[in-house]
Amino acid sequence: METSPLISIGLPISLFIIMVGIGLTLTLRDFGQVTRNPRSIVVGTIAQILLMPLVAFAIAPFLGLAPALAVGLVIIAACPGGTTSNLFVLLARGHIALSILLTVSASLITIITLPFFTNYALQMYFGEAANISLPVGKTIAMLVVIVLLPVALGMFIRTKAPAKAQKAEGMVSIFGGFVLLLLIIALLWGSRERLPELLAQAGPAAFLLNLAGIVIGLGLSRLAGLSQRESLAIAVELGIKNGTIALMVTLTLLESSEMSIPAVVYSVLMYGFGCILIAMGRRLVPVHQ
Repeated sequence: METSPLISIGLPISLFIIMVGIGLTLTLRDFGQVTRNPRSIVVGTIAQILLMPLVAFAIAPFLGLAPALAVGLVIIAACPGGTTSNLFVLLARGHIALSILLTVSASLITIITLPFFTNYALQMYFGEAANISLPVGKTIAMLVVIVLLPVALGMFIRTKAPAKAQKAEGMVSIFGGFVLLLLIIALLWGSRERLPELLAQAGPAAFLLNLAGIVIGLGLSRLAGLSQRESLAIAVELGIKNGTIALMVTLTLLESSEMSIPAVVYSVLMYGFGCILIAMGRRLVPVHQ
């Protein structure tokens, strides 16, 4: 599946602007509140890094997936939340600082865990392991450029011009919703010829994985006594995955288009689940909470 210019060029630029906007809503006190209560970070990180791949290992034999599809499902499950998850958390009125910290921490940890789970899946379903190494420098650079740098810039603007920053917050939701709409259209259009085939092959597995992630995120968070905003952030982080990393592993490192199918289908379905979480958050969480 070829990547359209909207996704390869337009989306990173849009996300940079969105992350600046998210930074406009943050202060250092927000991060301090999260770090003083690390329970939310521990729950969210363990769920992302450990539980989601285990769920994929359970779904694959349950649905009788072919080996390549089973490996692809494990790969997308082992990926961290993408920067888009931070946008969904913003729109759902979730805990943005927690979402960003989970995105960053999980992305760094998966540099080690993603190759481990991928090799384990290859050995389980194909009887052989493959040596995979994610480009550490490129991964860290991506996080710095698309997450840390623009958020820091937004926070700096808020510190220097709080009144203007507050006025700009409302525009972030509008711009973010427009970008999400264009992205969904681009994903569907890019895979339009194979969409029925992709949905039939990997649709049920991707659907169950996405649903399980959201249920686990909400359930574990509430059991741990976390707030609604924290629970929403964790649920979104588990449901909105970084499909770009999954496609890089399957198409570039493993050179298997069949293994990429679960990531492609998941990348389409997760926006539908994300919109449900946005509607849920806007209904449950007060505007100024």
